[in-house]
Amino acid sequence: MPPEYTGQAPEADHDGDEEPQFGHPGPRMSPQHPLYMGFMGTVGVGLALLVYWIGSHTTQLLLWIVAALFIALGLEPVVGWLENRKIPRPAGILVSVAVLMGAVVGFFATLIPTIVEQVSEIVRQAPDWVRNFMDSDFFRSVDDQFGVRDRITEELNKFVNDPAAMGGIFGGVLGFGSTVANSLFGALIVLVLSLYFLAALPAMKKWGYRLAPRSRRKRVAALSEEITRSVGNYVIGQACVALLNATFAFVVMSIVGIPFALLLAFVVVLLAFIPLVGGMIAGIVVTLVSLTEGWQAAAIYAICYFAYLQFEAYFISPRIMQKAVAVPGAVAVISVIAGGSLLGVLGALIAIPTAAAVLLLVREIYIVRQDQH
Repeated sequence: MPPEYTGQAPEADHDGDEEPQFGHPGPRMSPQHPLYMGFMGTVGVGLALLVYWIGSHTTQLLLWIVAALFIALGLEPVVGWLENRKIPRPAGILVSVAVLMGAVVGFFATLIPTIVEQVSEIVRQAPDWVRNFMDSDFFRSVDDQFGVRDRITEELNKFVNDPAAMGGIFGGVLGFGSTVANSLFGALIVLVLSLYFLAALPAMKKWGYRLAPRSRRKRVAALSEEITRSVGNYVIGQACVALLNATFAFVVMSIVGIPFALLLAFVVVLLAFIPLVGGMIAGIVVTLVSLTEGWQAAAIYAICYFAYLQFEAYFISPRIMQKAVAVPGAVAVISVIAGGSLLGVLGALIAIPTAAAVLLLVREIYIVRQDQH
C-alpha cells in the first residue's frame, strides 16, 4: 500500500537525488473544472430524484411520523412539568401516555355503545322520515309535475337487478373494512412512534444541535427550544379549547332536546381541533341536524353556540393561547388554508405553529441580518 499523503514533500533518500517511482501527487481538481461540475451536477440531480421517489412512495409513513412528532411535542410540556416536580422522566412519560390512553379508551368505551344505539335509532326511524316526506304536500305537488315517485321506483329496480351495482356495494363494504383496518394500524403506529419520540426527544435535540456549527450552536438551540415550546403549548391549548367547545355544545343540545347529543358532541370536539373554521363547521352541522326537532330548536342552538364562539374567540382562546403562538390573523387564515390543501386535517392542525415558527425564524435571523447591512 502506498503511504498516506499528508501534503508535504517526502523525505529524500540517502543519496538525495532520487524521486519517487510514480512522482509526487498533483493538485486537486478545481471545482470549476467542467468534468467535475458535470459529474457532481449529475450526482446531485440523481440524489434529488431518489429523494423524490422515496418521498412519493412513503407519503403515508411521513404523515404518521409528522403526526407522532406533533403529539410528542404536545405531551412534552406535561412531561417537563412532571420533571420539575422531581418525577423521573421515564415515569413522567408513562404517566402522561397512560392518562392520554385512559382518556381516549374511556371516551370511546362510552361513545361506541351510544353511537351503535343512536345509529340503530336512525336506521329504525329512517323509513318513517321517508314516508312522512313522501306523504307531504310538497312532495305530492312535485310528484304530480315531474313523476318523481315512478322515476325513483324505476331506478331502484334497475339498481337491484344490476349485478355490477351489487358487486360495487360488496366492494365498497370490503373497501370500508380495509380503510378501518388501515386506520387502526396507523393509529397504533402513531402511538408507538409518539412514545419513542417522547422518550428520545432530549437526545434528538442534542444531536440536532450538534449539526450546527459550534459558533452558532447556542443560538440554534435557543430558537429550536422556543419553537418546540410553542408547538407543545399550542397542542395543549387547542385540546382545551376543543373540550370546552364540545362541553358547551353538549350542554346546549341536552337542554334544547336535540337528538344524538353525545354523537354530535364527538363530532364537535373533532372539528374544533381545526383552527379558525372548525368551530364554524361544527355549528353548521349541528344546526342542520337540530332542524329535525323544528326550527325553534335549531334557532336556539345556533344563537347560543355562535354566541359562545364569539366569547371563545375574544376571551377564552387569547388567554389559553397567549403563551403558545402569536400569529397575525391574515397569516393564520392563509396558513390553515394552505396546510389543509396540502395535508388535509393534519396540515390544518400544524399550520399555525408552523407559521409561528417561520415568523420567528424570519424575525430572528433574516431581519436581524438585514438590519446589520
